[in-house]
Amino acid sequence: MDAIRDAWRARIARALEKVLADAGLEGRIDAAQVIAEIPPKPELGDLGFPMFGFAKTLRKGPPQIAQLVAAALAADSITEDLGKGSFAAEGPYVNVRLDRPSVTASVLAQMADESVPVGRPGNFAGSRITVEFSSPNTNKPLHLGHLRNDILGESISRILAACGAEVRKVCIINDRGIHICKSMLAYKEYGEGKTPASEHIKSDHFVGHWYVKYHQMSQTDSGAEARAQDMLRKWEAGDTETVKLWQTMKDWTVDGMKETYERTGISFDQYYYESNTYLLGKDEVLKGLEQGIFYREPDGAVAVDLTAEKLDKKILLRKDGTSIYITQDFGTAIFRHNDWPFDRMVYVVGSEQQYHFQVLFAILKKLGYQWADNLYHLSYGMVNLPEGKMKSREGTVVDADDLIDSLRDLALEEIRSKDREEAVGDSAEVAEKIALGALHYYLLQVTPAKDMLFDPKESLSFNGNTGPYLQYMGARISSILRKANSNTNGAAEGLLKPELLSNDAEWELIKTISAYPQAVADAATRMDPSVLAAYLYDLSKGFSRFYHDCPILNAGDPAVAAVRLALSKAVLRVLRDALNLIGIPFLETM
Repeated sequence: MDAIRDAWRARIARALEKVLADAGLEGRIDAAQVIAEIPPKPELGDLGFPMFGFAKTLRKGPPQIAQLVAAALAADSITEDLGKGSFAAEGPYVNVRLDRPSVTASVLAQMADESVPVGRPGNFAGSRITVEFSSPNTNKPLHLGHLRNDILGESISRILAACGAEVRKVCIINDRGIHICKSMLAYKEYGEGKTPASEHIKSDHFVGHWYVKYHQMSQTDSGAEARAQDMLRKWEAGDTETVKLWQTMKDWTVDGMKETYERTGISFDQYYYESNTYLLGKDEVLKGLEQGIFYREPDGAVAVDLTAEKLDKKILLRKDGTSIYITQDFGTAIFRHNDWPFDRMVYVVGSEQQYHFQVLFAILKKLGYQWADNLYHLSYGMVNLPEGKMKSREGTVVDADDLIDSLRDLALEEIRSKDREEAVGDSAEVAEKIALGALHYYLLQVTPAKDMLFDPKESLSFNGNTGPYLQYMGARISSILRKANSNTNGAAEGLLKPELLSNDAEWELIKTISAYPQAVADAATRMDPSVLAAYLYDLSKGFSRFYHDCPILNAGDPAVAAVRLALSKAVLRVLRDALNLIGIPFLETM
């Protein structure tokens, strides 16, 4: 569709130049100045070109300009197929109805060439982009909130790569601080030498139990906080026993988390640990102090004044010389850029940290790092269950593994209730993939900035705007193609006649397929995978209508069957690719 849209932009630009010349005005219209829109109703046409932007130059109303442009188009002889079609001035728009056979032939030819990837717009070609996401703590397993973060980060990384970027996915693991020591203290005092293996518990879940245990003991033990603080001081001083316990519990948690990452299709190119980065940034503060960028408070603390940036004053080093999170974060950013020079960096972090990142980016700019202009906070809202807000310390968080297990079990029940076990093959594996499809789609279908409620049962519905519905559509098309391949009386090869696709449902599907590269480009530009989620739902609904209105294997005419099968293959190719970009497993059988 991009080539078709560009051909029509060029035609409209030529027509506008003629209108200018006829009005005694000189000027050249670049095709890039011509805006192409999709009309809100199919009956208005396939493309719409608004004339508002040319009213000032021509000193005429947009409806009058549209009439003049339509007249100029009528006199414009063209030879290229992609610019063919009919047109009409309708109010302030010139609406175009494309030549269906030529567009259909072009789209099906592109889809049939499997040597060329689909949906690769190239709008980030040549860019090096670091994406940081997940950022878990080593005192508890991944939970529902992490799942939203993880699939946002993984999906946007895949989408950016599809747009030509070289993407580096990184995860910083928060493995130090008082919250870590609270789990350590509870285990030290009550663990009695137990291990994940001895208790037959996944290792990160085992550590999370002790974080909850600390909260429980602190309710009645007034000295627990002081002992946890003392443990933190010992860790920072390098106490052998404390560091050994810290390393053991850290390894338990990280090993368990990596199992969950693998299960959910999440991967990273580099792990960073806060224990290795928390001192970074301190030297930068001292340099900034010498340069007059920062200043010293009366009590000796070092601060920065960001009121000119419409932010507040921010302490960077405490009066005792110790650093805080913001100091660590800009030190880590500098270290990362030195480690792998990026053109852009995306931080996938909850919306409650918006101010923090405004400050972080402002400080890096003050320090003179030009790449700080290309830092982006992909802010996302909270995700809760209908039962209410989750709290880690009280044990009310829904662990990621437990949630996926419950979704898998529900999907398995559905498979068994429909007697589909033999048909799907490994029903447990299929149920697991359905669970991930349900989970990831539900978490991505909402614009990242919005808070959301996750309803497990609703996410698993096989009808409506859900992941399983999309997976089912892929399985249905796969089944049709299998039957076509095994049907010796089916459509013969070499009978592909695009002009036979005359049904409106077929045409809408062709247009939706052709819009895929733009959907990928938009999702990357907006840093919003929900754009692709919406596209996938539209594509699936379009195929469902086509399947209902247009017999494929039973078309009667082998030539019609052949071209409808080609259209089905094109849909399947786009569907499979787009599902991968948003982390939804493709299923050939359900």
